Amino acid sequence: MPTISMFYGIIIRMYCAPDEHNPPHFHAYYGKYKAIIDINTCELIKGNLPGKQLKLVLAWAELRQEELLANWVLGTGNEWRIAV
Repeated sequence: MPTISMFYGIIIRMYCAPDEHNPPHFHAYYGKYKAIIDINTCELIKGNLPGKQLKLVLAWAELRQEELLANWVLGTGNEWRIAV
């Protein structure tokens, strides 16, 4: 699972494989915490992060939503559109 970003001790990774399951998502790690974030909704799907770190990750995802979705399509071949 390649690391695509690191900030404030948070590691962002996206698994890239043709059979990766939908919805488009990425994994965020902070110490012993792990969360899965939906790219289309920029919401927590599974896991947990401390409050401050979760807010940072969700804000980061909103700012980079189109880029994250493009990475998902390139990595998995699964096309999705951002809900507007």
